[in-house]
Amino acid sequence: MKNYLNFETDIKEFEKELEKLKDPYNEGGLSQVDTEKITKTQKELDEKLREIYSNLDPWQTTLVARHEDRPKSKFFIDNLFEDFISLAGDRFYGEDKSVITGFAKFNNQSVLVIGQEKGDDLETRIERNFGMMRPEGYRKTIRLMELADKFNIPIISFIDTPGAYPGVGAEERGQAEAIAKSIECCMKLKVPTIAIIIGEGGSGGAIALASSNKVIMLENAIYSVISPEGCATILWRDPKKMLDAAIAMKLSAKDLLELKVIDEIVEEPLGGAHRDKNLMLSNVRDSISKNLNQFKTMSSEEIFNQRKNKFLKIGRNKGFIKDPESLSNLEIKSNKISEFISKKKNLVFLIGSALLAIVLLSFFL
Repeated sequence: MKNYLNFETDIKEFEKELEKLKDPYNEGGLSQVDTEKITKTQKELDEKLREIYSNLDPWQTTLVARHEDRPKSKFFIDNLFEDFISLAGDRFYGEDKSVITGFAKFNNQSVLVIGQEKGDDLETRIERNFGMMRPEGYRKTIRLMELADKFNIPIISFIDTPGAYPGVGAEERGQAEAIAKSIECCMKLKVPTIAIIIGEGGSGGAIALASSNKVIMLENAIYSVISPEGCATILWRDPKKMLDAAIAMKLSAKDLLELKVIDEIVEEPLGGAHRDKNLMLSNVRDSISKNLNQFKTMSSEEIFNQRKNKFLKIGRNKGFIKDPESLSNLEIKSNKISEFISKKKNLVFLIGSALLAIVLLSFFL
């Protein structure tokens, strides 16, 4: 049974009609298949899909990103990689099933794969904690990222989470510290890192694994510091204002590419990634292959600096820095006045004291 969003009523009607036309055995008995009408209805369906999905507002995009039939991390891991070996545990507390991790082969190249997994049905969603990672999940990924860095293995992450788990137990075990350490680990790696936001990229739970050389988004994915409902509740005390919040937050792939927060958008099939998973698989495979090839000729220092510069120049393209592309050197450049002051400290002190004395004498004479 297909699941439809609230703005897909017309699409639902077209698809129902199409199914009836394609079924020669209906309630009335054996009937002839009308191929001409099928072709016409399919054309009308495609036009309606194109019309709706080319004019999605940010809230509708959020609903598509959360669609329960949307391909999840496990789907991409199972179909994009070979010889995947799942690894578990953070060596401190336990296993976090909301994140799948392990080493695999991609185009005969060893890679570390990390995937935040929401689950496909109620049972697996509860088991996976709806994709919300706990501290042990982040510590597990840190352990494996450091291992990949040691053996010069690229890292590919699939991001799909509403945010890190906010439960009492997670906070008691150091949720904020685990996220901060994960971001720190991502930033200091000397191997290529690629993060693909396939659904929701929510809050620090996503940033903890998406601080990468390349941040890629699927066309109808979202990436934001908070959910639209959460933002509306905080700003307007009204969760129903999620459309206003979604517009203000610039959480769509198109907006984020324009702001240079992300590096690339992967095109989705007409009607969303869930309508043609094989095509979506092919598009993601091409993107990963292309981006991995870009780093093959780069040294570890160049990879590190590329990532550092990428995040340093976010928001600076309209600022006062003449060359935001070259930000690796963070040393403060001193001018001639500051150099003179540092060399002639005693002289500057004497001149300052004399001037202060003259000012004080002028008050009393």
